[in-house]
Amino acid sequence: MKFTTGLMAFTIALVGTAAQAEELSVVGSWSGLPLHKQYEKPFWETKMPAASNGDITAALTTHDQMGIKGGDVFRMLGQGVFDVGMTVADYAVSDTPALEGLDVPLIATDAAAAKAMVDAARPLVDDIYKDVFNAKVLGVAPYPPQVVFCNAEIASLDDLKGKKIRASGRMTGKLLEALGAEAVSVGFGEVPGALQKGVVDCAVTGAGSGYSAGWWEVSTHLMPIPLGGWDPVVTAINLDKWNSLSAEQQDLLQATVTAELEAPAWESAQNALATDVACLTGTGDCPGEKRGMTLVAATDADVTTAREILVSKVLPDWAERAGGDWGQRWNDTVGKVTGIEIPLK
Repeated sequence: MKFTTGLMAFTIALVGTAAQAEELSVVGSWSGLPLHKQYEKPFWETKMPAASNGDITAALTTHDQMGIKGGDVFRMLGQGVFDVGMTVADYAVSDTPALEGLDVPLIATDAAAAKAMVDAARPLVDDIYKDVFNAKVLGVAPYPPQVVFCNAEIASLDDLKGKKIRASGRMTGKLLEALGAEAVSVGFGEVPGALQKGVVDCAVTGAGSGYSAGWWEVSTHLMPIPLGGWDPVVTAINLDKWNSLSAEQQDLLQATVTAELEAPAWESAQNALATDVACLTGTGDCPGEKRGMTLVAATDADVTTAREILVSKVLPDWAERAGGDWGQRWNDTVGKVTGIEIPLK
């Protein structure tokens, strides 16, 4: 009888433990790019289970492996189709123009400045994801700066005038148009064909992303000016799922994402740009195969001109489209950190 009672108690304990364990359905960003391969995949498959002693595990896929568009990720997350979603914030700006304020071109010229800008924007981003996507933001990680690939000869920023350019986000598109270019909407995976067929003359993405995706095969010139910002990737969890976790699980998940996913991605972002440019142009230290793109260095005058257009035209346009008090909130947070104030009506 004592044995039976002990066995029942042991079984109940096991069932209780199993009931507390969580396997999260997780949809990551582009499967073929370094952010997913080097950070997201190891985090969800190894680091998070280890940190929780198996209490929090993940069934991981990516939006491109699922065959869904990047812009659908956070909508589907909010509907509870999966538990955790990770993708570029700019993919979701059609749902809320306010989100464009997270990734502003040309403001941050290095990873430290970009991280400070993102940290300042977090209260705004948290509110957007809660109210629009029924989601809790766990972290924001960067792609390297979004630079310009061209399948046409260029020597300066002025040479982008009149060219059809794939923008990496809506604010980047507005900036390109203000610079005299024609912004074209083309999905990341469709860019090589668009460059090859002349649908676009140039395209904006991270140097590492372009290297990994073979853009060097269909473009000749590289201008490493951050016309597309840093393309932050948001990691968010469905709010109902978050609320169903215990306080201990919430604390552990948040702390581990911050320390083991977000922080390492930021730490490598600055050096990654120099390495990726070296690999694309064949000059400098490159751990992989060197390519032969022509490096086009933007002048100080180029950067000054672009920033003036950004502050005087692009940012006020965004504040008006976002509506409400978003422009003032941006000035009070990101603006204070970056030293830029949007002139508001």
